Parts: sequence; C-alpha cells; structure tokens
Amino acid sequence: MLIVAAGHIFSLLLLLALCRAVHAAIPGSAPMLYAALGGFEGALALAIFYRALAMGAMGLTAALTGLLTALVPVLFSLVHEGLPAARTAVGLAIGLIAIWLITHTPAPVALKAAENQEKATEVVKRGTTPRLALLLGALAGIGFGTQLILFKMANGGGILWVVTSARAAGLLALVIVLAVLPPKAPWRGFWLTGIAAGSLDTLGNLFYMQATRVGRLDVAAIICSMYPAGTILLAAIVLREWPTARQFMGIALALAAVGLLSV
Repeated sequence: MLIVAAGHIFSLLLLLALCRAVHAAIPGSAPMLYAALGGFEGALALAIFYRALAMGAMGLTAALTGLLTALVPVLFSLVHEGLPAARTAVGLAIGLIAIWLITHTPAPVALKAAENQEKATEVVKRGTTPRLALLLGALAGIGFGTQLILFKMANGGGILWVVTSARAAGLLALVIVLAVLPPKAPWRGFWLTGIAAGSLDTLGNLFYMQATRVGRLDVAAIICSMYPAGTILLAAIVLREWPTARQFMGIALALAAVGLLSV
C-alpha cells in the first residue's frame, strides 16, 4: 500500500501542476463528485483486494475479482445504454471468458507465490478456498467495477480536473487505510517504484475516461479489464515467468475480443 500511496502523492502533485500550467477550466460539481467517489471507493477496493490475496487461494480470488470488475459495468451499460450490436455482444462474451482464463492461476501455482506459506499449506491440506477470501475478492471486484462506472459518469467535465479529484480522494482513502492498518514493512525504499506506478496508473485513468467519451461503457470496461494479459507478457519477457496454457488461451481470446469490439 505504501507504493500505491507514493504513486498517488506524486501523480496528484503532477496533476495539480499540469492543471495550473494549462489553465484548465474547473468542471461542475457533479463530475468532480463522481470522480471523487470513484477514486475513494476504488482505493478502498484495492486495499480489500490485497487483503483477500493475502488469505491464500490467490488464483480463484483474482479471477473472481477480475470477472466482476468487467461484469458490473457491462450490466450497468446494458441497462442504461441498451443492447449492443451482435458483433459487439459476441466480443463482450469472449472478453469475459478471456479475463477469467487470464486471471485464474491454478491453485498450486498461486499458493507457491503466497507469502504466508503456513496458510498456503493449510489451504492445500483442506483442499478448499477460504470463504472470506472469496467474499473480499467479490467485494473488491464490485468496487473496481463501480469505479469504472463512476469514472464514466464523471467524464462530462474537464478530464484533468476530474482525474485530479479522483486522485485526491483516493489518497485520502489510502491514508485512512494506512492509519488503521499500518504496514509491517520498513517505510522506505518504495518512492521510485511508487512514482512510476502512479504515473502509469494516471495515464491509464485518462485514457479510460477518454475511451468512455467516444464509445460504450461496456466495451471500454472489458478492454480495460484485460490488463493482466500485458502483465503476464511483461513477466515472460523481463522475468522469464512463462504463462500457463490456460493463460495463453486467455490472451488469444482477448485478442479476438479486442478485434471484434474495435470493428
């Protein structure tokens, strides 16, 4: 969480400086409020997600979170924007399957990556997934999906100030989390990583909001939720951690879904 907080601090200062430099017009109260709500609850959802992963059964928990992150805005879009074209509907369905395949790591692999080896061993012996981990993972997925909806609702104002509002509210949520649950790790050595992560995350938010301005929410949300595919490919190239056959299949389906959704 310290890395995330560092990224929020740096990107917030950068956004404020940029808004001032370009004399960006401050939008109305509604977009700023929606953005703040999205930033605040999205940061809380991130804290819940990390807590869920620490409980073991990382693969199933992450897959459930990733699926709900995409499914919540898709359902919202179907209600408020109507049914998409047939080609788009097929792309959405394939995208949901791809997200599940990409994010679902088999239990033995996920448990090896768990920091708490005693808990991992316990889960293996029981052969079950902790119910609380799944519940928290589901709550995190609903929170992430709700954030995508709120960011869509906030895109009617100046995009720079909207993202700044979201970042400020997210930082407030992280400060509350760190105050209630202070990390055990040393409070140093995380700033550079946080700055890089915060900068890329801010760019991602800007691009997502722009995507929802020119297209449907469900399409933008599905494509946005495929980001684990990029993480897997980077891990393969940089860390030589090759994806599983299931993940390769998910990446192939993701490419097919993007092709259908972009037509």
